[in-house]
Amino acid sequence: MRRICRARAHFRCYNRALRDRRFVCVTELAIQRRFPIGAEVISPEETHFRVWAPKAKGIEVAIEASSDRNARREFHPLGQEPGGYFAGTCRAEPGMFYRFRVDRSENLHPDPASRWQPQGPHRSSCIVDPRSFKWTDADWPGVRLKGQIVYEMHIGTFTQEGTWRAATEQLPELARTGISLVEMMPIAEFPGEFGWGYDGVDLFAPCHLYGTPDDLRRFIDRAHSLGMGVILDVVYNHFGPDGNYLVIYSDDYFTHRHETDWGDPLNFDGENCGPVREFFITNARYWIAEFHFDGFRFDATQSIFDRSPEHILAAIDKAAREAAGERSLILMAENEPQEIRLIGSRETGGYGLDALWNDDFHHSALVALTGRNPGYYSDYRGGPQEFISAAKYGFLFQGQHYSWQKKRRGTPAFGTPPERFVAFLENHDQVANSASGERTRLLTSPGRYRAMSALLFFASWTPLLFQGQEFGALTPFVYFADVKDDLREPVRKGRFDFLKQFPGIESEAVQRRLPDPSAFETFRRCKLNFSERSKFPEVRDLYTDLIRLRREDPIFSRQEAGQLDGAVLGPEAFVLRFFDSLGEDDRLLIVNLGRAFETRSLPEPLLAPPIERRWALLWSSEATRYGGPGEVPIESPGGWQIPAEAAVALRSISLGMEG
Repeated sequence: MRRICRARAHFRCYNRALRDRRFVCVTELAIQRRFPIGAEVISPEETHFRVWAPKAKGIEVAIEASSDRNARREFHPLGQEPGGYFAGTCRAEPGMFYRFRVDRSENLHPDPASRWQPQGPHRSSCIVDPRSFKWTDADWPGVRLKGQIVYEMHIGTFTQEGTWRAATEQLPELARTGISLVEMMPIAEFPGEFGWGYDGVDLFAPCHLYGTPDDLRRFIDRAHSLGMGVILDVVYNHFGPDGNYLVIYSDDYFTHRHETDWGDPLNFDGENCGPVREFFITNARYWIAEFHFDGFRFDATQSIFDRSPEHILAAIDKAAREAAGERSLILMAENEPQEIRLIGSRETGGYGLDALWNDDFHHSALVALTGRNPGYYSDYRGGPQEFISAAKYGFLFQGQHYSWQKKRRGTPAFGTPPERFVAFLENHDQVANSASGERTRLLTSPGRYRAMSALLFFASWTPLLFQGQEFGALTPFVYFADVKDDLREPVRKGRFDFLKQFPGIESEAVQRRLPDPSAFETFRRCKLNFSERSKFPEVRDLYTDLIRLRREDPIFSRQEAGQLDGAVLGPEAFVLRFFDSLGEDDRLLIVNLGRAFETRSLPEPLLAPPIERRWALLWSSEATRYGGPGEVPIESPGGWQIPAEAAVALRSISLGMEG
């Protein structure tokens, strides 16, 4: 199948357009486009339009005087190209509105590749000239995975205003905390006044609820000036059910050969898939080139079905990196089956991505912190060996039977560099997958939470925080979606049915108290309250210190494969040893999630210091600065004293040195 993907297109002269002097006839003239679809400004008063519409016999672009539904408009026919494309140039300036008319229908529809929908997905598209924005990040080198501290952010709830401008004002505080990479939840235009963003329908249009396209550019430009990268969570597995006009133009965007939890999946390998693949590859290039994003987090990649010789994710990976030029990117994925080929090299048949989210670590951590393993937590025990294995090997399920799904889960990941696994105690899904969206800190004891936070930052994976976690936010995060009336009950029922897997939530009494996803109050309650930054200084100090140590300590910051080993010390206690390549400057991390215990000896070689050296305290979660009871000596001539619900980091020093 021939795929049309070109930056330079030649267009014929269409005689009927000559009667309208606002239509620019193009005869054997090369139109230089940055991308193959959408509206692109080619001169101060001219815009070139191109759309894939194989269902249509003719396409006209309606240039509108305003975004009002009854605004005066002028129609200009687009010329037909091979492969179902229509294209042409009109006298239209940035800021003007337009829609497409298919086969002279009475209905007008937005551009599938619209760059902005100022009044939402059901209204007119707006012409945008990205070249008018003055970037200041010419020297920005991009981002590399090793050493990153990731921060997941939902723009609508990160600030009370819920805009990019308001979020930009908070970036210096994130930089002060030590955050190095912001992961922005989906921002593609979606219907309604609030939502998570995973039901986007205009994938090229930054959501108008959060501001203008230039507001987004300004956010990224400011982040780069502070030394922080920004990656975008993109949804390439489905479109939302409301506001999606793709089927007006083509029936081939979707396929019925597969199933997802959210409707028909996308057609990446069936008949007429070429322009569909082009659409998504172009979308990735667009975000990188025109907004300077530093990469992507791909949502639910297990629902991206493609049997092509080159998987669509591999094609996107290649195109995104080419669009970035000399800037380095980070491309990570959510993949519930834990398929390691997503981050495998192209030479070995992989897709070339950089990292995968590690749900295994989260699930073990929540079981250990709460003592409960309902629903999809049921295969996890939360014991010391699980944390040792996660620190050494990444995924816990690498092909074993997974009873919750009644099938095998995962693929072998031995030898995978540790930084390629993204670990977290919270993310948008996991906080929301409860009756009230409570934060992890509120589900366990302060001591256990401090200890698990230490493990999150000292182990060699890539740590991720969810917005507000860094200062102990009390605000919940639950599922919310402002949907039209006929979708409200199905959305509410679908969400509540999902939560029934957790004992207690299935009762009618609890179900009646669950927050209504479509209620504005549900959304409003999820907005962060920055006054809480001073309310819990012990949490803020904990994360600030952990991030600083993670970034500055010469051993904890190395993230080298084979650098660490671990051993179980007790029913809820374990040790991780981080080896220095010279065999001297080793580190120990002792984590005990249970009761304190003392022992005259511990027959475990990982606890032995290097020759002519001893262990000295480097950091303790017991410090009063973090709300702990105070530090105690761990090793003494009389034996070992392991504090309850605590984590302690030790460094090896020469015998003559003071601790």
